[in-house]
Amino acid sequence: MKITRLYMGNSLRNYCHLIACEETGETIVLDPLDADKCLSEAQRQNLTITKIVNTHEHYDHIQGNPEIVAATGAKIHAHMTAMATIPNASVPLLAGQAVEAGTTVKLHVLHTPGHTRAHVCLLSEIGAPSLFSGDTLFNAGSGNCKFGGDPHDMYRTFVDQLALLPDETCVYPGHDYIINNLSFALSVEPDNDLAKRMLGDLETQSPHKRQMTTMAMEKQINPFFRSESPSIKTTLKAQFPDMNDDPETVFVTLRRLRDDW
Repeated sequence: MKITRLYMGNSLRNYCHLIACEETGETIVLDPLDADKCLSEAQRQNLTITKIVNTHEHYDHIQGNPEIVAATGAKIHAHMTAMATIPNASVPLLAGQAVEAGTTVKLHVLHTPGHTRAHVCLLSEIGAPSLFSGDTLFNAGSGNCKFGGDPHDMYRTFVDQLALLPDETCVYPGHDYIINNLSFALSVEPDNDLAKRMLGDLETQSPHKRQMTTMAMEKQINPFFRSESPSIKTTLKAQFPDMNDDPETVFVTLRRLRDDW
């Protein structure tokens, strides 16, 4: 499996991904925003786009669909409950299914509600473990739940699915938000030395060549995996003295703070 991450350079700092079979050139394009960039890069690498996967229905993850379909004939895949909201989506996805390209790309579908109720993430089944997380899991953060989602659903997605992935799993999100996310993480957990070091290193990196994170790193720097952190609880209690400090309440409170941060 060959992964090409394309930074869109837009105000929302989107990433799109080409996920290609090295043997056949068959390629999945994930969350296309700028179709020209996706098509040009596929042509440059002599790749054949055969499938489109949309992790969810928001416009910045589907905008390039029509042009790519017109140019390649690719079918649009999305969660079955997003069929009505993504124009011309024709292949419904359910948790546990696989999306394949050629002989070396096999992506396991995870239903990961929270950002929206119809969100999917994709986990590689061949080669090094990789998670294509859309707007569910960002590097050092989580997606918001303001436009069709629910923070309690997001909590369950993090606890019941993402936290159980192998530590070596590499995280490929739908946006370059890691600097802001680390800054927020340090605002609620100021004694997190790894987050401090990472933030210093990242500020000199181009988003085109941004350092990736693994699940092991996420568990150390991402406050949404750290609901049991005494430092985070102390910070939140200072702002919300009557807050229960069970993990779900801490998670939901962090998400509310991040929305307004």
